[in-house]
Amino acid sequence: MPRKTRSRVRSRRKKVKPHIRIVARAKLPTSFGPFEIVGIEGSNDRENAVALVHGRIRGGTPLVRVHSQCLTGDVLSSQRCDCRAQLELSLRRIAGSPSGILLYLPQEGRGIGLMNKLRAYELQDGGMDTVEANEELGFAADSRDYAFSAAALKLLGVRRVRLLSNNPDKVQQLEGAGIRVVERVPCRPRTSRVSRAYLETKRAKMGHFLDRL
Repeated sequence: MPRKTRSRVRSRRKKVKPHIRIVARAKLPTSFGPFEIVGIEGSNDRENAVALVHGRIRGGTPLVRVHSQCLTGDVLSSQRCDCRAQLELSLRRIAGSPSGILLYLPQEGRGIGLMNKLRAYELQDGGMDTVEANEELGFAADSRDYAFSAAALKLLGVRRVRLLSNNPDKVQQLEGAGIRVVERVPCRPRTSRVSRAYLETKRAKMGHFLDRL
């Protein structure tokens, strides 16, 4: 991610301690294994998350995936991105670990919302890449803030994680918010030919930890 763009994103982030609480817990059997699903709510509609918890996590160093909602990928199986493949890989690995959490957040389109993401898709169909399209719409390449994610992990009793991620900004923000990332675990499932250009843009322009595709 270009330094100018990243500094612009940083300037928008406020150091505000979110008000946060657990609103519900329930068992959630899945095809990947058994989880506990936990509803976490903040002070406004944008501050909420669902945590899928496996094993005993309090006081430990669980395997954690902080996953942003992607309707087109997670639900509709779009091959424009690798979101569903990352989600399934993460659930499989967390279920196979002694303890872990998948934190699912309503940050569609790297924080720009569903309708704006679809507008960005339209621009990409006209030849722009994912970063150029977001910036053409007046957004940063990545508008996500992970302060609420860090607060949610602390609420669950977690201060140290092994993080399933390719995103250096996610690591940096979580550590800045008091979550120690003791290990970054690559989250690189098999991807489709269609998504290669998208992933190459994330590697080249946003600094994601991805091999050349």
